[in-house]
Amino acid sequence: MQVLDLKPVAHRSGGRMLHVANFDMQLSDNVAIYGMRLLRAPNGDHVSYAPTALGGRRSVTFGGPLAEAITAVALRTFMELDTANGATSAE
Repeated sequence: MQVLDLKPVAHRSGGRMLHVANFDMQLSDNVAIYGMRLLRAPNGDHVSYAPTALGGRRSVTFGGPLAEAITAVALRTFMELDTANGATSAE
């Protein structure tokens, strides 16, 4: 599992969940998902969301352990990029 591309969001939304970055994820040799979102919850936890289809319906969902693994890889990639650019946090 690896992040193929990750772009921090320049204008983060002001809702309850803070939109931190968009990313593309290679789950396996056979599966890649494009247009995922990394968000930060009010309590500081991070979560990942798969892209939505037309009408806002979820196009992909993940079980708990896989969702946590995806978020961990995306957050690590974000923090590495953030640190390389001179910043120090995902806020």
